Amino acid sequence: MQDRWQRLDLEGGGLQAANQAFVARMKRRPLAYFLWLFFPLGAHRTYLDDRRGALAYGAATALALLAHLAGFPRLALGVLALEGLAALIDLWWIDRRVTERNKALRMAVSLGIGAAPPEGFQGREVDLEAELDRYRRLKERERPAEREVDREGSLGGQHVPSFREQERLLRELAKRRAEAQRPED
Repeated sequence: MQDRWQRLDLEGGGLQAANQAFVARMKRRPLAYFLWLFFPLGAHRTYLDDRRGALAYGAATALALLAHLAGFPRLALGVLALEGLAALIDLWWIDRRVTERNKALRMAVSLGIGAAPPEGFQGREVDLEAELDRYRRLKERERPAEREVDREGSLGGQHVPSFREQERLLRELAKRRAEAQRPED
């Protein structure tokens, strides 16, 4: 084993740690609906990471209060009525926003786990020409429902390329075909 791999810190990684990090940060619907009760302050919007919406609720409440204190009760009631209408719409918005935020959080947590490979790691080294030739032959003789893969994941003792390897090989084949068809200057 290479020395660089021996020095990797793999403690605390993995799916369980990612799930624990996600559960600690996820947004919860009951709390969001409870905070909705304080909609004049925009508490539910703040909780769901919508700072502009929270600021709008706070500004509308301040405007209504100032209008009332300045002797414009109709303006104050109008602003409060619009704010109340927006709060009713938020009852529907909260459910969608919680789902959206939790998806984004899960993605952020999932992409943030795991140790990076050592610097300069290129993956397994392969002879690209031989690999392309072997892959082309494998695909040409392949027929639907005739492919038998044994328990070790190989095709008749041959290595079966992963989806990532297949995509890389197909891109390389397409690139070479395009180069071969390009008229020479």
